[in-house]
Amino acid sequence: MALVCAYTLIQIWEEQEKTLLASTASDFNQYILNKLRYEAMKTDSIGQNIPFSGRKRSLIEDARRERESASSSPGPSRCGDSFVFEDEKNGKVTLNILFALKNEKNAGFFKAGKVFETFEAKLLHLESRPSRKCKKSGGDDLEFFMSCELHCSHTDIFINSLKRVADDVRTLQEEKTPWFPKKIADLDKCNHLITKYDPDLDQDHPGFSDLDYRKRRGLISELAFKYKHGDPLPVVEYTPEEVATWREVYRNLTSLYPSHACKQFLDALGQLEREYVYGEDKIPQLRDVSAFLKERTGFQVRPVAGLLSARDFLASLAFRVFQCTQYIRHPSAPMHSPEPDCCHELLGHIPMLADKEFAQFSQEIGLASLGASDEDIEKLSTLYWFTVEFGLCKQNGAVKAYGAGLLSSYGELLYALSNEPQYKPFDPAEAAIQPYQDQSYQPVYFVSETFEDAKSKLRQYSSTIQKPFSVKYDPYNCSMEILDEPSKIHNALGQLREDLKILHEAVERLAQK
Repeated sequence: MALVCAYTLIQIWEEQEKTLLASTASDFNQYILNKLRYEAMKTDSIGQNIPFSGRKRSLIEDARRERESASSSPGPSRCGDSFVFEDEKNGKVTLNILFALKNEKNAGFFKAGKVFETFEAKLLHLESRPSRKCKKSGGDDLEFFMSCELHCSHTDIFINSLKRVADDVRTLQEEKTPWFPKKIADLDKCNHLITKYDPDLDQDHPGFSDLDYRKRRGLISELAFKYKHGDPLPVVEYTPEEVATWREVYRNLTSLYPSHACKQFLDALGQLEREYVYGEDKIPQLRDVSAFLKERTGFQVRPVAGLLSARDFLASLAFRVFQCTQYIRHPSAPMHSPEPDCCHELLGHIPMLADKEFAQFSQEIGLASLGASDEDIEKLSTLYWFTVEFGLCKQNGAVKAYGAGLLSSYGELLYALSNEPQYKPFDPAEAAIQPYQDQSYQPVYFVSETFEDAKSKLRQYSSTIQKPFSVKYDPYNCSMEILDEPSKIHNALGQLREDLKILHEAVERLAQK
């Protein structure tokens, strides 16, 4: 079918070339787009290679290695007088160019197209824009932006050739924004496992020598690999041995919670138990947990096979989605796990995500990550580490734990609320660069006054992250609104005005009582 489509496009393309001298501007655009689609057909079949790296314990280390890897990859390079991005392997460059047509417009379309064809420039993007001249004079002339790939040695002569048939030819640097999901279904693409801390590969894993455990882990992980957005959440029939591990962890941790956990955590855990979602005699199923969260804060869970890359994990939070493992730690080490497992996720994270203020705080970190640079992703990951994972807060004059890394670790929960570690007031800018410890307990913890205060400080910090746009989450269709044009901001303000009208009417009715 793909070959037939490609053959049809070639026929259309050749026919258009014969009559292009008498064509209109729209015909030329269609000609270029057909050629672009044909070029895309030749490359769509290239598979995605997902790299696998060694053992890492935290989002921060994942983000750090991503940033270091990016800094060593091919980057911007000057070739001739243009600013381009060069692929060092084949000498190809990506060139972003703007040009207008000379007076002979129809012939100009054909001649410009021939220049691109002559130099075998692979078109990546094409769009028309009002020209700079018509903005001043009020005319309707257009200029064209094209992104194309060609060999570096051809760049200068390519530009000079284009200048002979077009006006106002200039190159420009295009901002490179990392890809991020725009709708919730795009999270199916956020599956980049930096490490799974796989018991098949790591000799230090407690289950490395247990072949039955490794096989069981593989079966449970496979459920997550197959899951797509909209599918029913997979059910795991846990074995008596797995339930026994859960029971031991549950009993030990719940004995500490009344004196060490924050009020929001205790309230949610109590509600989970009263609704029989949680208990020591069964490991909760994701479908029950997700339904519980969605009713209270709009958060939902989806299964994941291991530790995601920092960028993918944080992006999920922006959609109020928490990526949750379903496998459980090895029974030989029930009170410690160097990797995320269902004990850490279900006991540490889920109760806090049932609190509206904390859920909003978690989503704010995710929203800040969308389109952020690798350096900012590392800082946001560190910020996440010292809040969502190891955060403390003040309540009734006492310090309590709300971080999942603490609430799922018996030893560190005791340590964090002892007199040994250092406490610092929560400051996002400081927390984002604080050295962390993943081999032992943290020497420093950040203490928030309230979640509302922490959320306010986080928003202020997020505003300092340099991006060419802002994003707004639309809860109606679970998608991101990219606020990069005045019209989009105007529409968002219109929605805000409608919300304010509703609140104003509510205040007036209360005043009338």
